Amino acid sequence: MPQTLVLNATYEPLGVVTDRRALILVLNQRATMVEESNTILHYAGGQVTLPAVIRLTKFVRIPYRHAVPLSRRAIFARDGGRCAYCTAAATSIDHVIPRSRGGGHNWENVVSACTKCNHQKADRTLKEIGWRLRSLPREPVGAAWRILGTGRTHESWLTYLKPYGIEALGIAAASA
Repeated sequence: MPQTLVLNATYEPLGVVTDRRALILVLNQRATMVEESNTILHYAGGQVTLPAVIRLTKFVRIPYRHAVPLSRRAIFARDGGRCAYCTAAATSIDHVIPRSRGGGHNWENVVSACTKCNHQKADRTLKEIGWRLRSLPREPVGAAWRILGTGRTHESWLTYLKPYGIEALGIAAASA
């Protein structure tokens, strides 16, 4: 289902809604269309272009921001869609310290990996097989990282997400 990025009145990314919900917000004048999508909706009285990005007309105060949810898609985006061991295209996730050896399922222990490296590593530690990580896995920071867990991102969203913690290269790799 097509999705639309929702920005606060201050252009801070808030979340993602369906195209239908975004159109309703625009028609009810609760939001304005910032970017149009390529989708045109035809109806009996004419046609309308669906929004890709909308901005709320009134500021919405978000009292507390939770941690960025750990998801496969967000891990791939954080790692640029590349294997953390050999830089090949990532197809799976791997626990640096295997769960069978007490490793947790958290941002600091999960990386993206290609199938070959994941199978070679199996349930061994990096020290046992003499491998090194390209970079230390960390929890991503910034309001925009919450958008990643909702689905694929659109190219038109990059302008609005980049100032809030997402590097353009990571998004491009994750959405490809």
